[in-house]
Amino acid sequence: MVAVFPLIALVTAFFGTLLFTAILIPVLKKKRLGQSILAIGPVWHKPKEGTPTMGGIVFLVFIPLGALLGELLFHGSISPTLVFLLLFAVANGLIGVIDDATKLKNKRNLGLLPWQKLFLQSFFVLGYLYLIWMREGFFHDFRLPFFNVAIPFSFPLLFLFFILLLGTVNCVNLSDGIDGLTGSSALVIGVFFLAVGVLFSDGTLVSLGGALSGGMLAFLLFNKNPARIFMGDTGSLFLGALLSGGAFLLPNPCVLPLYTLLFLIEGGSVILQVLCFKRTGRRLFRMAPLHHHLEKCAWSERRIVFAFSLLTALGAALALIALV
Repeated sequence: MVAVFPLIALVTAFFGTLLFTAILIPVLKKKRLGQSILAIGPVWHKPKEGTPTMGGIVFLVFIPLGALLGELLFHGSISPTLVFLLLFAVANGLIGVIDDATKLKNKRNLGLLPWQKLFLQSFFVLGYLYLIWMREGFFHDFRLPFFNVAIPFSFPLLFLFFILLLGTVNCVNLSDGIDGLTGSSALVIGVFFLAVGVLFSDGTLVSLGGALSGGMLAFLLFNKNPARIFMGDTGSLFLGALLSGGAFLLPNPCVLPLYTLLFLIEGGSVILQVLCFKRTGRRLFRMAPLHHHLEKCAWSERRIVFAFSLLTALGAALALIALV
């Protein structure tokens, strides 16, 4: 019976995302709501200008719908923790809606100011952690992955989770720079959530993984190279919150840096680029994030997506080993 519920969650998210993305593309084209391309970006990205963006708005509806439906059918009720997670993801997606709408209104690739994004994101991260913390017995001793070391819950640990969640949300956002990259890695993590749910007979994780996998499969049909639509910050911020916040549905949230390894590398490449340039006046990479560096090294978008998906699968496999 367990296998039925991820299928229901997957099918709901898949067909909802498929249908409404197909409807959304011509609507966005008619209204000329297309992506602007930064002048400093790779020159071969210029033909992408005008591609409909903000397609991730379908995630805010059909991934939660699929996850909640699967959870309801599995347990006969809905886990408050799943509701907290979905609210956290939707809230970040709405930040993306504002950001994308600002870009489209101003017809340039500049939306909310960085401090505005960080303020709103920090507010929602704190709210999510507070709701999780208020769940009786949720915070307890944690195990460091691959080491039999107990980490007692403390406020410094809570602050570390705050930084991890906030950082991961923005790292996922940074990774959304080439066709299919963020969606394919999110798909891998959706399968990871599903696998953990099956192994631990956790209907909540099974439903979440099924819905995430279904939504990403459908969207990638339109977003794979050459992309017919972009998810925009609406989609990448929603996914960043869902993937990072989903750690608290796992048996040990400390595996978060393992299954989000690819995104942390992408974000780390930006930090290293800035630090190196400020100290030496030279760039460590031809362009940051890392996927743009590889593009300038003549890697094709499809090759980068394949390699990064494999890296995400490796991180997810390490996280799975650490959990079992």
